[in-house]
Amino acid sequence: MYRNILVVVDLGEGSDLVAERAREIAGACGAELALLHVVEYVPVEPMGETLLPAVQIEEELRQRAEQRLAELAGRVGLPHVRRDVTEGNIKAEIVRAAQERHADLVVLGSRARRGPSILVNFTEDTVLHAAPCDILAVRLR
Repeated sequence: MYRNILVVVDLGEGSDLVAERAREIAGACGAELALLHVVEYVPVEPMGETLLPAVQIEEELRQRAEQRLAELAGRVGLPHVRRDVTEGNIKAEIVRAAQERHADLVVLGSRARRGPSILVNFTEDTVLHAAPCDILAVRLR
């Protein structure tokens, strides 16, 4: 049985469904849940004064993500679960968080791919092969 579930959301359309599925699994297993959102790292060239606005932008993105993650948690009935917002490479941060939290299941969303996009390495594919635990990809329409 799962005991420690990491729920990864992009805060876009479908995030509520991903969190709801994870909540149902956690309820059935008696598992702990943690929500994670990763703010994609935006590389910045340190050119004098341009660094300060970039740092401010990243902090604003983080604060906005924290607020939206709290709202999502409330909407899906998880107001008191652990919520983390990190910055960096999405794929690497998910794997790192799963390892650090000793997750035995990662739940994330997956969108159908068609045409040339099938050849692109998507987040769920990378996490599937790199994570130290099981992965549940919730199909999003």
